[in-house]
Amino acid sequence: MSKKDDFFSHISGGYSCKGDYIVLGGAMLDGEAVTDAHIRIALKSLNRHGLIAGATGTGKTKTLQVLAEQLSLKGIPSLVMDVKGDLSGVARPGSENDFIRDRHAKINLPYSTMGFPVELLTISEQNGVRLRATVSEFGPVLFSRILDLNDTQAGIMSIIFKYCDDNQLGLIDLKDIRKVIQYLTGEGKEELEKEYGAMSTASTGVILRKIIELEQQGADRFFGEESFDVRDLMRRDASGNGYINIIRLTDIQDKPKLFSTFMLSLLAEVYSTMPERGDQPKPELVIFIDEAHLIFSQASKVLLEQIETIVKLIRSKGVGVYFITQNPMDVPAPVLAQLGLKVQHALRAFTANDRKDIRLTAENFPISDYYRTEETITSLGTGEALVTALNEKGIPTPLAVVMVRAPMSRMDILTPDEISSINSSSQLVARYSRVIDPDSAAEMLERKIREAEEERREAEARKAEQKSYERDYGRDYGRTTRTPTRTSGRTPSRRRTTTHPVVKVLTSATFIRGVMGILTKAMK
Repeated sequence: MSKKDDFFSHISGGYSCKGDYIVLGGAMLDGEAVTDAHIRIALKSLNRHGLIAGATGTGKTKTLQVLAEQLSLKGIPSLVMDVKGDLSGVARPGSENDFIRDRHAKINLPYSTMGFPVELLTISEQNGVRLRATVSEFGPVLFSRILDLNDTQAGIMSIIFKYCDDNQLGLIDLKDIRKVIQYLTGEGKEELEKEYGAMSTASTGVILRKIIELEQQGADRFFGEESFDVRDLMRRDASGNGYINIIRLTDIQDKPKLFSTFMLSLLAEVYSTMPERGDQPKPELVIFIDEAHLIFSQASKVLLEQIETIVKLIRSKGVGVYFITQNPMDVPAPVLAQLGLKVQHALRAFTANDRKDIRLTAENFPISDYYRTEETITSLGTGEALVTALNEKGIPTPLAVVMVRAPMSRMDILTPDEISSINSSSQLVARYSRVIDPDSAAEMLERKIREAEEERREAEARKAEQKSYERDYGRDYGRTTRTPTRTSGRTPSRRRTTTHPVVKVLTSATFIRGVMGILTKAMK
């Protein structure tokens, strides 16, 4: 048996699937595609998460596009983070050319063009379905981790949330949580200390500053109503194709805190909303996180721990999470260990650190008799990648260099008119475009403060009036039935004379009824 035949048998056996699957491309040996040596990814394993890595311009985005298309054709919806703005073209058919025809002929896969059902979403100023969440939905633990609070400050945040729960104060947006903190360190300080204990003003000051920092990155647009229902991500069109939900993030690349806040809240919401699925034949949803280093580079230790925990647990909900980044070392080792599918495009060795990263990356792949992994990583062409996945039994598949199939949709961005057309026909844009400002903590506390101020002014007015009476008639005024002693030359007011005991008798209802009875009898 020749080396090529042996390799074909090796790959075909390792990537064979009894259940449903998608085809990523064709295997390569010694720089040439091996006909019919197709790389099949079992749908059953796609909730085991994955990684798409490689230097700029090596084909990561097109691989992501291919995976989203193939999932859609299998009825699996996906959520895609479009940080660079070059994924929206998946909504329109691509165009065939000689290069694509030649590529597909080498790997013996048919090629056709088509557009896919797309929903455009946004957490910023761009047009699309507005994604929002309330502060209450985050809860004290997650909100504390987003703000990178220490244990003492996180404890204070738990007290604040408990106070709001006990007093039916809704925490909808960031102005609500700011107002609550300001109230509890000001007018409501005594009320708080009586029921919950004292809070350090230094700690609450730090919390307020971190909330303001979050607002400056645009998070005030993300927190609010109407809160997005993650079940709207799992739709299919009339043909049964899964929707590709594209979150347009081109204007928040310089706002990593907002990006990581959004991603963590989304993963937490998906996890808490979806029921346990167990071992399903295919995932319910696949999430692609492009430019994943934006999450990990700015995340605190506790935030990384939270991401690691969710990635471990969300698999049981039928959700797969795929990270796309330039260097696989951007992904923390505990998270990297959870990723079943690894698609490694070319890396470039320009520095000693680059060579070290390539060596470490090669060690993450299975040992192969057909490739020198460390050398292969630097010699891959555009649209070629080292691939290993999990088969239907959860066993890693053999390492293969893959010529990735071409996307069926447009490999370019949509025009403004095309974006407007998609948004105008969307059922979700109209639903989530409403900005709702309900009666929440900020408004309720404002009323409480105003009412307390009015009561204080009324009490002060009553006190001033009482002092005025006492100055005119002495301290016992109003407490006895004796005639008040005049202490000045002023004539008592009409209001004061009506309290004289004789006047009280003459004006009483009983006295008047008696006099009227006597007059009536006399007239008879």
